[in-house]
Amino acid sequence: MTVPSLPYSEPVRLHQVPGGVKKTLEPDAAARARIAKALDLASLDSFTAEMNLAPTDAGWRLSGRVRASLAQTCGITLEPLPVEIDAPFSVSLAEAVDEDSDEIIITMDDESPDLIEDGQVDLGQYAVEQLALRLDPFPRKPGAEFVQPPEPAEISPFAVLKQLRPADEG
Repeated sequence: MTVPSLPYSEPVRLHQVPGGVKKTLEPDAAARARIAKALDLASLDSFTAEMNLAPTDAGWRLSGRVRASLAQTCGITLEPLPVEIDAPFSVSLAEAVDEDSDEIIITMDDESPDLIEDGQVDLGQYAVEQLALRLDPFPRKPGAEFVQPPEPAEISPFAVLKQLRPADEG
């Protein structure tokens, strides 16, 4: 099984930034095209993600803001629907616990943290994820309405047989 490649990746190794890191990600045109394809967007004209990765008592906190100018496809008219996104986000991260350990960690939070694998966090992947979370799953242009086509009248099986009979019989 092959793992699909990520549309945008900016990995950060945690041991290289023990005090945290602030970064502004601005994917180039090729990366925006890959992101648009992955998220089924008509276009992704601009995309910026301000990322702040900081250590906490329980692990790490990734916070920031995503901004994008994009177009989704209207589900009814199939026309491009311009969308502007400007939204803050915050995600808790925790390093995976050693499976050989007998220690069990129980938290009372409703939100369980994302697990950090291989000691790195992919800021690009989180930026794309946060953008995807802010997209309308059913984009519709204002005023666009779906009109149900009229149901065909039920055809009697005897009416179909009558159509098959030659006209001179009768």
